[in-house]
Amino acid sequence: MGRKFDYLGDVEAFIAVVEHGSFTAGAVALSTTPSVLSRAITRLETRLGRQLLQRTTRRLGLTEAGRLYLEQARSAFTLLDDAEREVQGQEGELAGRVRLSVPTTYGHYRLPPLLARFARQYPRVQVELNITNRNVDLVAEGFDLAIRLGHLPDSGLVARKLEDAALLLIASPEYVRRAGTPQTLEELRQHVCLPFVMPRTGRLAPWVFRDGERDIDWLPSSSIEISDDVLGVVSLAEQSLGICQSYDFIVRERMERGRLVELLPQLRGRTRPFSVVYAPHRRQSAATRALIDLLTTNAISDENSAGSMFS
Repeated sequence: MGRKFDYLGDVEAFIAVVEHGSFTAGAVALSTTPSVLSRAITRLETRLGRQLLQRTTRRLGLTEAGRLYLEQARSAFTLLDDAEREVQGQEGELAGRVRLSVPTTYGHYRLPPLLARFARQYPRVQVELNITNRNVDLVAEGFDLAIRLGHLPDSGLVARKLEDAALLLIASPEYVRRAGTPQTLEELRQHVCLPFVMPRTGRLAPWVFRDGERDIDWLPSSSIEISDDVLGVVSLAEQSLGICQSYDFIVRERMERGRLVELLPQLRGRTRPFSVVYAPHRRQSAATRALIDLLTTNAISDENSAGSMFS
């Protein structure tokens, strides 16, 4: 009787090429050569009778069969990893790898203390952290989790809310001394605003306010528009270039130090949600489940203790 799974090395080659984006990068990760990986994937495609990769001179792409096979192959390798850790684990200590993608706001201001706690609790878990304002494709790009901002479309992903983050209108004391303090939205139109261009649509993100029971979406305009990195609006406001809207958790420390001040506080009250998302059909490793538990448990704890900060 022949070996039933003697082709697993070819499957590993396929996963490495997809996750690293090229034969060259995949070869570096597996300490081999691109030609060896190319032959491995050709053997795998021959075995399956289906083309998995679309090869062009510029890029690699997955066929529909390739996407399906990649998803199932990753799940199978996760099962093997879990089995190995259960057998070889040191006194039950959790080990493994988690790939997580987060936006810059959360990556710089919310996640670091949580990851520090996670690392102390699970020192043998390797976390691969991707900080970007681009919504990654969890399945195609091999991410276990992502943290997303806003009300999520029906994408088929499971979403667990972390918090409703309060928004504030802020400027520097120097800007206020120079330009005055707006008292209404009409007066705000006479000021220099620092709007952010949403990467998915290319449009300006509206500023959101609450006037009593009425929600207001207000579109700023300015000679300065910021794109890609939403934290840029805060940096420019701190340098007295204008007024911006940002999250309480980003600007709170600067306000306490007197580097920024809140404007139109009577119109605050709107929030935007942050959620952790993952694919429902992909089996999660024990390490991934542990990180989800830490993120969501902390979110509930913070929400209860922070009072109006998340209201």
